Amino acid sequence: MNPTARTPLLSPEHIAMVDKGVSAIVSSCDVQLRPSIMRAMGSSITPDGGSVTVYLSRRQSRQLLLDVAATGRIAVVFSEPLSHQTVQVKATQTRIRPAQASDEPLLQRYRTAMAHEVAKVGIDARFAHAMFDWQLDDLVAISFEPQEAYDQTPGPRAGAALPASGAAP
Repeated sequence: MNPTARTPLLSPEHIAMVDKGVSAIVSSCDVQLRPSIMRAMGSSITPDGGSVTVYLSRRQSRQLLLDVAATGRIAVVFSEPLSHQTVQVKATQTRIRPAQASDEPLLQRYRTAMAHEVAKVGIDARFAHAMFDWQLDDLVAISFEPQEAYDQTPGPRAGAALPASGAAP
């Protein structure tokens, strides 16, 4: 066994949920712990759940981007609109880069997936397409390896660290 290998924080079911393209809300805080928050314009996760990337509009996320750059702290809540199944991941080290042309297929897939997800709760797909309309030169990608993961699905387990999470109980 590889001594540096980590136990995955997310179950295959959580990884599949994130990968299919569900609502992603990104947050951070400044050095005085004042929060900042913004809806992601896209997201991706590696097949093993070991790396997550979220895409933010530079125009809409100025404070959040400043906070992530200053502190490295990020928390992302992924939620399926119909079931409200929700998982939160956190990290203290991030990598920030401009979105690239190679990101476009992923971003288009995310927009289509979100249109499908919100249609399940009765919201016209045109709304999602408008809400997730982006200009590539405005987008910033933030990548990180989740260090903590929590069940945030409403109910008795909301807020509980996921079993493999390194989070404090």
